[in-house]
Amino acid sequence: MNNERVGGDLEIRMLRSFVVVAEELHFSRAAQRLFVAQQALSREIQRLEDRVGRPLFTRTTRQVALTAAGEELLGYARRLLALHDKALHALRGEPEPLLVDVVGPGLTPSLALAEARGLVRDVEFFARERQGLDGAVTTLSGRAERGGRIDVAFGRWTASGARAAGLRHRTVRLEPIMVLLPRAHPLAAQPAVPVAELEGSGVCFRAGDHVTQDWDEAMHQLLGPLGIDPALAHPPVHGADELAHHLHLRDAPILTLSTQPAVEGAVSRPLVRPVALYPWAMLWRADLDHPGLPALHAAVDKLSAAGGWLHRPDGAWLPDPEATRA
Repeated sequence: MNNERVGGDLEIRMLRSFVVVAEELHFSRAAQRLFVAQQALSREIQRLEDRVGRPLFTRTTRQVALTAAGEELLGYARRLLALHDKALHALRGEPEPLLVDVVGPGLTPSLALAEARGLVRDVEFFARERQGLDGAVTTLSGRAERGGRIDVAFGRWTASGARAAGLRHRTVRLEPIMVLLPRAHPLAAQPAVPVAELEGSGVCFRAGDHVTQDWDEAMHQLLGPLGIDPALAHPPVHGADELAHHLHLRDAPILTLSTQPAVEGAVSRPLVRPVALYPWAMLWRADLDHPGLPALHAAVDKLSAAGGWLHRPDGAWLPDPEATRA
C-alpha cells in the first residue's frame, strides 16, 4: 500500500467504479457495464484502495467479496454519487435519468423500455438487469443501500413487501409460457406441449435471464400438481451461453417465456392444456414524479393494444393470487 497517497481526495470516477464492482462482485462484468478494460478498472480500484489506505475487496480466482471497509464505504459512495448526479442535473436544468430494472435482455420489460425511449427523446433511461422484484422492493422504496437506486421495476406485484412499501403497480402483460427443447427431443416434434407431458421429463424451470424469485414461485404452483419437487431444482442459470449449454447438456425441456431469444439448436413450443401465462406487472414509488414514467405507461398501452398483451384465453392458467384477480 502506497502510504504517500493515503488521505487524498475520493474522485467521483473512482467511487462510481467501486460501486459497480461492489454490485457485480465480478471485475469482468463490472468493466463491461462501465465500458472500460478490465485491467483499467483493476487499476482504478487499486488507486481507490491506496487513497483510503485499506483493502476494499478480497479477491481469489473464484470470488470477489467486499471487506468490512468496503461495506462501510459502499453506503457513503452511493450517497455521494446520488448527490453529485442530482446536483449536476439540477444545475443543467435536466431531469435525472429514470432507472428501470428490466430483469433480462429481450424480455417484456426491455420491450416496454425500448418503446418508451422511442416515444420521448428528451428523457434519459438507464436499464438494469437480473434483479427482479424480489430484490427491488426495498430499493424502490428508497430503503436499500446495497441495491442502488431503482425507480421502476418489473415482475409480479405480489412480490414480498411490495404492498407494505406503498408501491403502485399495473399489470403489463399476461405472457405465454413456452417450452424450450433441443431439436432432437421427442416433444419437439409436437406443435405444442401439454402440461401433463412434462411429468417425468426432467423439466427445468431455473435456466434463463427471466428467472427470479417471482418466476420461481409461479413455477412451483404450475408444476406442483405433477409431483415435481421444486426442492430438487438446481440453482438459477443466467446468460444466453449458459442457457444453451444447460439445455443441451441435460437434453431436457426448459420452461421459458415467449420473448426468450432464439437458442442455437433448440425450438420453442407453447405450453397448453391449459395455456399457461406469466403475469408481468410494473411497479413504482407512489411519489415518483418523473417524465419517464408517463412514457413507460404510454409504451405499455401501445404494445398491449398492438400485441394483445392482456388477452387471457378461456381456461388459461395463471398463478395465485393473480388468477383470482385477473
